Amino acid sequence: MTRPPDLPRGISAGAIPSPNIWNHPATYELENRAVDPDGVIEQTIVSIRPYAGAVVLDIGCGTGYHLPHLAAVAARVIGVEPHPALALGAQRRTRDLPNVEVRKGVAQDLPVDPSSIDVVHARWTYFFGPGCEPGLTEIDRVLRRGGAAFIIDNDASTSTFGRWFSWAHPTYDQSSVDTFFAVRGWTNHRRQMRWSFPGRAELEAVVSIEFPPEVVERILAEHAGSEVDYAIVIRAKLT
Repeated sequence: MTRPPDLPRGISAGAIPSPNIWNHPATYELENRAVDPDGVIEQTIVSIRPYAGAVVLDIGCGTGYHLPHLAAVAARVIGVEPHPALALGAQRRTRDLPNVEVRKGVAQDLPVDPSSIDVVHARWTYFFGPGCEPGLTEIDRVLRRGGAAFIIDNDASTSTFGRWFSWAHPTYDQSSVDTFFAVRGWTNHRRQMRWSFPGRAELEAVVSIEFPPEVVERILAEHAGSEVDYAIVIRAKLT
């Protein structure tokens, strides 16, 4: 297989470049810290399928921000990340956690045995529905009976962040994407959370890596402060 010309050396073949964390990992760390300070995502997931005692797979784990939290309750945690520098950061972050392993790989070819995972966790890893079918097939392959998969996605139909997302992606059809997942056996749980940054500078830095320049200018002109209401869809599939 020939390597796509836009992928730097060392990136797993088939990876889709991420414009935010791949190019700005330190700024993305600020975003991770700001996301969902009230624990809405966590509460929703554990109400459906708790992590306690489970083998958990974090797809697109990046620098491993969520791995220590998962490892505190799970029996075993596997992080998969296609970008070698980010995977190395995740390994460093979890080097003192014996129940965590980080593997280099892509969502559509997970380096994980069949029927070996209890809980799949993927935050902002799958977007736009059509095109991610191979990754969804891989989730079905690795989940064991009684397991559950969770995809945290954007909801462009409401909230301040949803409006910004629609500005950046004017052809995005939220209803069609929800239907795409629903017909494949996923349930869509709509939730409201928030971004909460320590200051305006951090918000501006994160907005600048998440949106194109013309949208960034529009956002910063209309929005004051350092908090943002943010609608999401937590997609769940039980086996």
